[in-house]
Amino acid sequence: MPLPPYRSPDPVSDVVRWGAFSCALVPLVLIISGASWLGAIGAAAGLAAVTCACRVLLRQSERTAARLRTRALRGHRDRRVYSAPSAHGGGRHSDRRTPVD
Repeated sequence: MPLPPYRSPDPVSDVVRWGAFSCALVPLVLIISGASWLGAIGAAAGLAAVTCACRVLLRQSERTAARLRTRALRGHRDRRVYSAPSAHGGGRHSDRRTPVD
């Protein structure tokens, strides 16, 4: 499946913007359709609370993912560095320990 031509650099902000848009649109639609003002305000407050909670959780998951990526890269580099023989040994030195007949 091809990717869309426009990719947002910060998808969390896009989600929060859509949530804020719905916080404004839903009460307007409720009032137009004949619901009470208090019901519309309550719906807006509930949507705002859910939007804020989602924003906090999305940001936390981004930080956790970034931290795990950093650890994975750091661990990968450490293994690569220490896998080579060091200057103080680690190679085979057959010339020093030959059996004498």
